[in-house]
Amino acid sequence: MTEVTTSPRLVQGAEACAEGALAAGCRFYAGYPITPSSEIAEAMARMLPLEGGVFLQVEDEIAAIAAVIGASLGGVKAITATSGPGFSLMQENIGFAAMAEVPSVVVNVMRGGPSTGQPTAPAQADVMQARWGTHGDHPAIALAPSSISEAFDETVRAFNLAEKYRTPVIVLLDELIAHMRETVVLPDSVETSQRVKPTVAPEAYLPYAAPSSGVPPMANFGDGYRHHVTGLSHDEHGFPSEDRAVAGDLITRLMGKIELGREEILKAEEFCLEDAEIVIIAYGCVARAARAAVRNARERGQRIGLFRPITLWPFADERIGEFAAQRRTLITAEMNMGQIALEVERASGGNCPLLRLNRVDGDTITPGQILDKIAEARV
Repeated sequence: MTEVTTSPRLVQGAEACAEGALAAGCRFYAGYPITPSSEIAEAMARMLPLEGGVFLQVEDEIAAIAAVIGASLGGVKAITATSGPGFSLMQENIGFAAMAEVPSVVVNVMRGGPSTGQPTAPAQADVMQARWGTHGDHPAIALAPSSISEAFDETVRAFNLAEKYRTPVIVLLDELIAHMRETVVLPDSVETSQRVKPTVAPEAYLPYAAPSSGVPPMANFGDGYRHHVTGLSHDEHGFPSEDRAVAGDLITRLMGKIELGREEILKAEEFCLEDAEIVIIAYGCVARAARAAVRNARERGQRIGLFRPITLWPFADERIGEFAAQRRTLITAEMNMGQIALEVERASGGNCPLLRLNRVDGDTITPGQILDKIAEARV
């Protein structure tokens, strides 16, 4: 039986992520140990066999994502977990999964970089890699939990979105969220989504013929349906095609299915924004410091609010644009050199003041630092 219960428990973020995967119906894990994500693998190695699932430690991260894709093609919900260097190695196969429309979940527990960087230090420096890490134009969904309970919830949601939209989904934890512990009550049941199966006879099945949703029904290998899988541009049969119209329509559909689902995929928390003159934009562990700073500022009579994107990709362009149109001052706080700040700048169109607070030394941004930036904005 799964360890998910309704009793209060002291749970680590990595464990919550693993339990969320199990609750979502995941029954396959392939991975290679890497700090600071190894606790997810350890939890899956312990719990998956108890649920009739398979845990596989492979030789590297390339093999891990390849095994996840293979398991998913066979009809099994599958996940892998890694950190920055391993995430880099996975990028070609993440692109393959996007092109071949194979549901899959990748957890990237972000640490300091580049290269080996700071393996035990937190960072948020893989945000752009989660969107543009693989080559070519491709769909992307990335979620950023900010608490232990959210690590569970957003892992469940990652599987649901992967199954519904037939695409890889990235869960961007950071080292602090993965390693911290909180007392939480995890649900004993969750709503789960399953990929849509074909309703036609095997001889009539076109594996990449999409309905209005842009998401084709998906037959499992071994179910009697012919299913050709390739990373090449392909037609509705799945066969490679050099027809320019076919290639263009394919990429347009892959991108379009995420846009069609944007309203469902986007998720954010808004805190004290009703009358806020200054809006802090923060995610992951930094959002926790930002919330404390907002409370402190409010106690001083300052009209400060927090916008916390839980879905990082696709980006909340429209909401940021609304803040800009209201001429509110925006402050981005993140543990990188300004990756989401670039998106905020683009979405705001220069229509409001924008200040950046960045930290890349391996320590987290503190409430005091955010309060100092608020004071700078008010000068």
